[in-house]
Amino acid sequence: MRTLIAIPVYNEEKYVRSVLTRVMQYAEDILVIDDGSTDDTPRIVGEFPVRTIRREGNEGYGQSMIDAFTYANQHDFGWLITMDCDEQHEPASIPDFLERAGRDDLDVISGSRYLCEQPTADSPPAERRAINAQITKEINQRLRLRLTDAFCGFKAYRVASLEGFRLTEKGYAFPMQFWVRAVANGMRIGEIPVRLIYNDLTRSFGGRLDDAEQRLRHYRQILHCELERCAAKLPASALEGVDAGCRCGS
Repeated sequence: MRTLIAIPVYNEEKYVRSVLTRVMQYAEDILVIDDGSTDDTPRIVGEFPVRTIRREGNEGYGQSMIDAFTYANQHDFGWLITMDCDEQHEPASIPDFLERAGRDDLDVISGSRYLCEQPTADSPPAERRAINAQITKEINQRLRLRLTDAFCGFKAYRVASLEGFRLTEKGYAFPMQFWVRAVANGMRIGEIPVRLIYNDLTRSFGGRLDDAEQRLRHYRQILHCELERCAAKLPASALEGVDAGCRCGS
């Protein structure tokens, strides 16, 4: 089961050396997607025997994910595991994803920070947790899923199941588009617990998205536009009761 670990980075000089050192204990094939870092991140990454994609400008988290999907497909990997580089995803969980992938009955294995049985002192900011809970509930209702954590970036993907995906969302709303396309393409979806860790409670989403209400509105707009695009392949409930203000073209 040839597996690629893909790690998007943007100005992660504080964490990248530690994260790569630990990831290399569990994986041989590692891809770092540097989204235009302006700090010492590129030099530090160059110290490690990893594959790299480096962009001159910052294009967004979603574009880094799209690049990871494309790279894994083009280089004939069987599975792709994505994780963040801010020490909020434990490399020690990589074997858990590999074990679950080895059962060969899922196409997407999504980490959930809210399934973990181990108690933790970490807690997300209240507005982030509220938005996650609200969007996760709406995704479940519309797509008939049973997710507990729609936003966790620690995931494993069967690469063959990503073939033909045409993902375009470049920013933090990427999961909105992904979940709709995953259901529309008949992907088998499951979750496994991962540890809840929050190191940076002041992380910026950029511009207007730092405002919680605007961020929620943006996420819902992307979700509902994608539901419209894929409506023919989705459950009949997908667009029931969608606010006209959140629909495409409005």
